[in-house]
Amino acid sequence: MKCKRQALIFDVDGTLAETERDGHRVAFNQAFAEAGLQWHWDVTTYGRLLAITGGKERMLHYWQSIDPQGARHPQAITTVAELHRRKTAHYVRLVGEGAIRLRPGVRRLLNEARGAGLRLAIATTTTPENVEALLGATLGRDASSLFEVIGAGDIVPRKKPDPAIYNWVLEQMHLEPGQCLAFEDSRNGWLAARGAGLDTIVTTGAYTAEESFEGALAHLDGLGEPGEPATGHAHEAAWSGVVDLDALGAWVQTRA
Repeated sequence: MKCKRQALIFDVDGTLAETERDGHRVAFNQAFAEAGLQWHWDVTTYGRLLAITGGKERMLHYWQSIDPQGARHPQAITTVAELHRRKTAHYVRLVGEGAIRLRPGVRRLLNEARGAGLRLAIATTTTPENVEALLGATLGRDASSLFEVIGAGDIVPRKKPDPAIYNWVLEQMHLEPGQCLAFEDSRNGWLAARGAGLDTIVTTGAYTAEESFEGALAHLDGLGEPGEPATGHAHEAAWSGVVDLDALGAWVQTRA
């Protein structure tokens, strides 16, 4: 069954790859140590901080929680920006060293969509540098060209769960929400996609498996591969299999 949508729009962190725990978290800690700070985000702490979208916003929130007076200093925003610059450099290095891989099924679905003539885009809160590094390390040097539009970082003033980044991508592609499908892994991302009017396939990961996604087109533990099916729910019914264009087409038809 053909997927009767024109474009697929993907989140990056947690959706294309499990980047958070062993990528971004590690890079934040390296930046903190390099700057001489006594901050350290363990796995559990970082999981809580993921409720705050955006790396700079996350650091400022944490600073405010442990040292409100220091976080109000006139130079605080400049300090956070410098920490984020250092963190991005560490993350890009980690990705380049092969520390992060695509989630199962991502490469397969991207190739299938491209082969079928679907348009591809990215809508993420992470920086363009992080996106370029991940795509280049996992899909090849020219991987960014696979995506017609890449909406990333501070290109919009408000981060997810605000729908601004999805609205921006839709505007750049000259498409309506009903012509696209979104792929997300977190509740904040799903809320952003839903706020933009997009049907969404949610593939939860290490930090998001217990979050709630009522009304998502599908809520699964991944995209699956032949012999390693994804499991979860589609239209609130139990589902197991490989997420391909046939599956997407069936879900879209049922939604209509």
